[in-house]
Amino acid sequence: MTVELYQEVALTRDLPEHSLRTGDIATLVDFVSHPHGGEQGCLLEVFNAVGESLAVIAVPISAVEALRPDAILTVRSFLKAG
Repeated sequence: MTVELYQEVALTRDLPEHSLRTGDIATLVDFVSHPHGGEQGCLLEVFNAVGESLAVIAVPISAVEALRPDAILTVRSFLKAG
């Protein structure tokens, strides 16, 4: 499945530098080119469970996937890195 602008996506890997884990949900807000011709990237906005924005981060496109109908959402506490 391809991902589209403003779509909710799931992370496919842990991002400990942002305190995010595989399966966390974010909104894809932009696509970005790699400055040295590497893998395309995307900007994600991460929200808490009540819809407050926590962060905007850049990740490679391979770090996200479209939400699947066989997936279920969960809630966990968010402790900011650092």
